[in-house]
Amino acid sequence: QVQLVESGGGLVQAGGSLRLSCAASGSISSINAMGWYRQAPGKQRELVASITRVGSTNYADAVKGRFTISRDNAKNTVYLIMNSLKPEDTAVYYCAADRTWTRRPNDYWGQGTQVTVSS
Repeated sequence: QVQLVESGGGLVQAGGSLRLSCAASGSISSINAMGWYRQAPGKQRELVASITRVGSTNYADAVKGRFTISRDNAKNTVYLIMNSLKPEDTAVYYCAADRTWTRRPNDYWGQGTQVTVSS
């Protein structure tokens, strides 16, 4: 089993930046892909970005050029650096991990961290 704990959410003004972190523990040797999803009120959960163990990344069109996903395998942690934040980025952000090399990790989930962007 794998446990994921997110941190770094909060309230920020439009144009600002935040960094989210997700620390993995447990059977981490089984993890290949990790990523971030978000869910805004009344909307479906959507993939934001993902990264494989070897660093191959994938981004949603809405965040390309503004968000960067990275991974520190030694610390079993994945990060999401969010720049030029917009009010429409407001959502609960969830970390996910997967045993396969998928672009859409979904075997394990964190509890989520709230990101609120004010206009």
